[in-house]
Amino acid sequence: MEPLNLPGPKARALVERDQAVISPSYPRGYPFVMSHGKGTQVWDVDDNRFLDFAAGIAVTSTGHSHPAVVKAIQEQAAKFIHISSDFYHQKWVELAEKLDQIAPFKEDAISFMTNSGTESVEAAIKLARYHTERTEFIGFLGGFHGRTMGAVTFTASKSSYHKGFYPMMSGVVHAPFPDPYHPILHSHHQEDYGETVIRYIEDQIIGRIVPADDIAGILVEPIQGEGGYIIPPPGFFPALRKLCDRHGILLIADEVQAGMGRTGKWWSIQNFGVEPDIICTAKGIASGMPLGAMIARKSIVDWPRGSHGNTYGGNPISCAAALATLELLEDGMMENAHKVGISAMRQLEEIASRHPSIGQVRGIGLMIGIEFVKDRETHAADAAIRDAVVDLAFERGLLLLGCGKSVIRISPPLCITEEELGEGLAILDEAIRLAEVNR
Repeated sequence: MEPLNLPGPKARALVERDQAVISPSYPRGYPFVMSHGKGTQVWDVDDNRFLDFAAGIAVTSTGHSHPAVVKAIQEQAAKFIHISSDFYHQKWVELAEKLDQIAPFKEDAISFMTNSGTESVEAAIKLARYHTERTEFIGFLGGFHGRTMGAVTFTASKSSYHKGFYPMMSGVVHAPFPDPYHPILHSHHQEDYGETVIRYIEDQIIGRIVPADDIAGILVEPIQGEGGYIIPPPGFFPALRKLCDRHGILLIADEVQAGMGRTGKWWSIQNFGVEPDIICTAKGIASGMPLGAMIARKSIVDWPRGSHGNTYGGNPISCAAALATLELLEDGMMENAHKVGISAMRQLEEIASRHPSIGQVRGIGLMIGIEFVKDRETHAADAAIRDAVVDLAFERGLLLLGCGKSVIRISPPLCITEEELGEGLAILDEAIRLAEVNR
């Protein structure tokens, strides 16, 4: 499997132009300069073909430039592009009606449309404070919720997201996320590790730091994304829901990366048998158009006119793209995520059996993490080999992204075929082999 000659001359030239005028804060991984894409395949400006196993950070849920999404965008753009949230339009209402239908709670749902995941989180923070008349929150270590000031206060996956920006928003305490592969708390005999974390919150955070009747909400990713594609044990969410009910705390699920069918269900929290009070979504909701939403139980949304708003929320083109996206997910892509995800896990477990650098493969649907370790006994992270695998895969035509300390995420478009999966995993297998040889 010969490497491509990357970056090509056109890509090099554009990277140089970018560096002269674009903020250096963007975390570019490697010099991929996109020209166009179709489904799971993308081409760079030098006409090199790649398979995209990152989907723009789990954004292009229906694949690149799906014809139905493109058509919806074009038809809406020909009618009108913007009217502002001071007025009404049909696509906005239709999208909210659809979100009401698929919301992961029995109560009617009310949506607040945003432009991104971090804005959805900001809206949830404000609504929780307004509704409960409380000020404090609990977040989780390893969580990623965005980079605006409220959301970044909850973000605790890397200290670099905070460096240089203190003071953060007041009122957030972090608990350990229940990571069974890297537990940091001591469990009682035969205690589910998720229940251990809830016991810690009850005894140590509520018991020693923040009174329960001051806590407005607990913000959590049902499956941690940027923190390492970490799946909590089965006891966690039932115990968390009971804790919230006991103290009148709102359970806020950040579904920005794990929602929109990625796990084979509309929302990742549906894999754990509990209902949240608020969910935050974005990324895959509109196949790449900027759109997010905060979706809450109707009884919670009691803030008055003018208390929160935005200019672009409910943008007609984004809403049209979202409606087309949701239809495609419902008509087969969500089921495809489930089926191809099972196949991917089976093949990755076989690959892991041949590569000692892989400590664990974990995932649901097409949200899969491969954790690289120095030693399988100690689970010590090996970021160097992870980074080498990402680079070697890129050189051979596969786009990957890392997360956590030493994890590669497998999060392709939900339209991926078995053939494309097999081609991509063969490249990944070869990249791991080469990285281990040069370790």
